Amino acid sequence: MSIHYRLHQNKSVGTNLSGKWYARMVPMGTTHTRELAELIQRNCTVKKADVLAVLEELVETMRDQMQLGQRVKLDGFGSFKIGLQCKGAATSDDFCVSKNVTGLRVVFSPERTSDTSGNRSKQFLQGVKVEELPVNMIEKKKSSPTPNPSQSLTPNPSPAGEGDQGGGGSNPSPAPSTGGGDNGDQPDMD
Repeated sequence: MSIHYRLHQNKSVGTNLSGKWYARMVPMGTTHTRELAELIQRNCTVKKADVLAVLEELVETMRDQMQLGQRVKLDGFGSFKIGLQCKGAATSDDFCVSKNVTGLRVVFSPERTSDTSGNRSKQFLQGVKVEELPVNMIEKKKSSPTPNPSQSLTPNPSPAGEGDQGGGGSNPSPAPSTGGGDNGDQPDMD
């Protein structure tokens, strides 16, 4: 299985990232709840209607639990929580929710596994390959591309915390990213 990318140039002004080219993942479509239920039905003895009922209830129950301040962990999948987007205050006495909390977001942290060497990898990234999107792929939406071995790679699993954009670490409300910076890292362009 492969994911595909297109190259995009960073058009930010006044940063070390200006003008550099980055790969951006190109989704090949969207799988909705009903399609997931159909696929699950094919692989087990539960009927599609039952799977749909459970998935719909899962979404509602997860929302309720997260709004109660709970982290929701789906074993083998990952965990979800509500994160805060904040503006800093000069002192703790100056902090006011209405003034400093600027938004909310859902933070997803995928399940991680460790191998015998202690290397950790995220559940959904195991075995994925990255390939450039063939030019004619857009015209042939559902056709499978011919892999180009020179353009294909399997990313190395990152150690815990490196490249993790899902949050869920020990810092529950990190400062929002500005997309700039001088560290040479790629900004989040999704």
